[in-house]
Amino acid sequence: MHLPSHIPIFPLEGLLLFPRAVLPLHIFEPRYVAMVDEALKSDRHIGVIQPALDDKDGLAPVGTLGRITHFEELPQNRYMIGLTGISRFNLSKEIIDLETPYRTAKVTYSEFKADQHDPEDLSEFDRKRFEKVLKNYAKFAEFELDWSEIKDTETEDLVNSCVMASPYQSRERQALLEAATLKERAEMLMALAEVEMSRSDPTQRMQ
Repeated sequence: MHLPSHIPIFPLEGLLLFPRAVLPLHIFEPRYVAMVDEALKSDRHIGVIQPALDDKDGLAPVGTLGRITHFEELPQNRYMIGLTGISRFNLSKEIIDLETPYRTAKVTYSEFKADQHDPEDLSEFDRKRFEKVLKNYAKFAEFELDWSEIKDTETEDLVNSCVMASPYQSRERQALLEAATLKERAEMLMALAEVEMSRSDPTQRMQ
């Protein structure tokens, strides 16, 4: 699969996109409306990336290339779009283009070749443990889950959806994005949840 090396960049603090996941976005700021306009005229590709943790004007080292797979034009020059993740990327350098109102960058994908293929083999993944931690965390954080829907959700979708909806700060979220495999991401998410619960109530620690 050929992926573009020069892409428009959408910096979004706290928002993550994973391969094959869909991120709904409401686009209303003029520069990003222009970005979507241009993307729709070409390959529909947009890169989602967090701002750098220690520099407001900088960008995180890793983001995700997405493709607009759904869009709806709204009144007052706005869009609702669905951005489907294709592959994570390493940021090479930001391109300064005074004629472009949005940011663009050079990126590489070589570190994340597996993102472009079928989901990894999760036959040895302990899904029951993941669901147990999820159930305990839902009780701890006092929110309801639709367990019939969860049971029917593929493991990759479940893990990535939980990460995207998690309450953690940018640093933790960036680490979850950069996890080499889905299994590592799930283990990291469970560890974060268990630490949070144990700090509130040591009896909540799971084995």
